[in-house]
Formats: sequence, structure tokens, C-alpha cells
Amino acid sequence: MTPDQITAWAASGESETLELKRTTGERREAARTLCAMLNHRGGRLLFGVEADGRVVGQQVSDHTIEEVAQELRAIDPPAFPTIDRVPLGNGREVLVVSVSTGQNRPYSYRGQAYRRVGNTSQALSRDEYNRMLLERVHGEQRWENEPAVRWSVADLDTAEITRTLEEAIRRGRIEDPGTREPQEILRGLGLMKESTLLRAALVLFGRAERLAAELPQCLLRVARFAGTDKTEFRDNRQFRGNAFDLLLAAERFLLEHVPVAGRVVPGHLERVDEPLYPPLAVREALANAFCHRDYAIGGGSVGVAIYDDRLEVTSSGTLHFGLTPEALFEPHESLPWNPLIAAVFYRRGIIESWGRGRGSSWSLSSQ
Repeated sequence: MTPDQITAWAASGESETLELKRTTGERREAARTLCAMLNHRGGRLLFGVEADGRVVGQQVSDHTIEEVAQELRAIDPPAFPTIDRVPLGNGREVLVVSVSTGQNRPYSYRGQAYRRVGNTSQALSRDEYNRMLLERVHGEQRWENEPAVRWSVADLDTAEITRTLEEAIRRGRIEDPGTREPQEILRGLGLMKESTLLRAALVLFGRAERLAAELPQCLLRVARFAGTDKTEFRDNRQFRGNAFDLLLAAERFLLEHVPVAGRVVPGHLERVDEPLYPPLAVREALANAFCHRDYAIGGGSVGVAIYDDRLEVTSSGTLHFGLTPEALFEPHESLPWNPLIAAVFYRRGIIESWGRGRGSSWSLSSQ
């Protein structure tokens, strides 16, 4: 880092990811800010810069560094910010303390958790704290990777399991294991732990009759409305079954109700049919609904609603991992709420690529 970089950062002013402090005498306020940044998008804090952006620096000793480090130890769980010293050439320095988005959110400072809102640090609500805590443990403990008690391979659609393997091999997304035994295929897909099925296997391959009785959330609701609101139905149905069956049912319903325009292309004998909504976009919307929904909600479902002016695909659950509705329209990392289910969809070829994250609601306009 150079003094010119410090000057450029300071000139940009305080923001969600930048805070300015005149001296390390404000280290308590600084630690609170860094706690908020850990719970948000990360950022950096500059000691030795006035609030108006003037770079003044301060005298820095090893004791100064230790005082700052000691204050940062009050952040829980432990975080390890980077501290850089940038000499200004006049016996004074600027301290730059940097953090990335914390991997163990939520973080608290002296017993209180904070979040970054604009250029301020505000106390985290109890609901926000609990949401972050749920996301922290999600990597190891979540609904889809819990054991499926009292379920066996006999309760699954073994033909669908084999189809999934064959399609994954054909697409080069899995190597041929040399067996077609359902148990071995499921182990290879990460859907069994020792001899016990995981819940993700039920969502993907469960037979409809047992799912209807024990996992009512394996539900698809489809409707065609008259007009642009939900006042009047033209068609309204519900389907229960595994994710592959429900995806197929949704696509069949759309074929029945979505207009298809036909046109003749010069030089071709056959007519070209063009659905109102691009099939690939619709399939991606449906696939994301099944992959990202919250299956822990017993009354949840995936919904497909067709209006005169739009098509809506929805699923149960909320946005996670700090995503906002606004962020969905910008490039962002794909973090499936159900990575086991998403991985099988990818291998099957239903999800064509990673990294194009989507939320819990899609809307396609016919305009």
C-alpha cells in the first residue's frame, strides 16, 4: 500500500466498506465497525484520516499495534483482520485494518452484534442474528443431509435413479461406476451415509404415494389466472412427487397454457414454433426453485402462476447468505441452499452451469 492509495480511498469518503478514524484512540468504535463489516461485505478502516478525508497520519509504535489488536480480540468468534502500516514520510503513519466477509457469522463485539448500513454500524436484530447463525451451521447440518428415518431404497424410484446416472455419464459429469445398483449410485451421488438414506434422496427420487403421506412439502402448485391478478382461475392444480416428476408436471402444464407462435422462415419447408417464454429460461427458473427452496417448511411448495402478462415461478423460503432482491440482478456467487439436490440436478443436466445464482422468485414478462 502507498500514500497515494490511502489518499484515493480517503477521497472517496466513508461507505459500507470504508470507515475513517483520526487516531487509534477511537479503536473501540473501530472494532465495532469492523464487527459490522465482518457481518456484511467486509471492508477496511483507516486510522490517521480525518472525517473530511484529510490524511494526517499518527505516530505508530509496537504498543499502538498491540492496543488495536487487543481491542479486536473482543470480537467473537475470533477474527483475524489484516493490519498494514503505511508511512507518510513525515514520521507519521496510517494504519489500514482490513477484513473480508466473515466465514463464521454472526460476529459480536463486547456481546453485541452489528451490521453495516451505509456508512453506519447498527445493532443486529435478534431475527437477523438467528438467520446468520442458521447459515453458519448450514454447511454441516441442514434439512437435506439429515438421515431419512424409516425410509429405504424400496421407497424410491429406482428407474429414475438409473436414468440420472446414465444421463450424467452421457454428459461427462460423472464417471461410469461400473454398477447400476441403486445403493451404489446413491452413495456415489452423496445421498447415503453408510447404509442410511439422506432426505435429499427422498426429494429427488421418492415415490409419490409415500411422499404425499410423509413429506407434504414435495408439492407443486400450478395455476392459470384470467387477467393480471389472482381474482379468477382458468385452471388450478396440485401435484405431489419427487423433484423430477414435479419438474416434468410443471413443463407439461406450461405446454398446455403458454401460447406458441408459429412463423415461416424463407428457405425452410417447416414452420418454426416459438413459445411465448424461452424454454431454457423457464427450465432454469423451475430448476432453481427446486434447488433453492426451503424443504424444512412443511407447508411449502413450488408455485407456477400464468397471468395474461407474465409467468411467475416461486418457492418457499427466504434469501440467504446476505443476498438482497437488488443483488439478484447483478453478478453474484451461486450458493444453493440445498447443495446435494443442486449437485444432482447439475449432473443430470437440468442445471447447465454454476455461478448464476437466483433467488426464491422468478417473473418472466410477456411484454
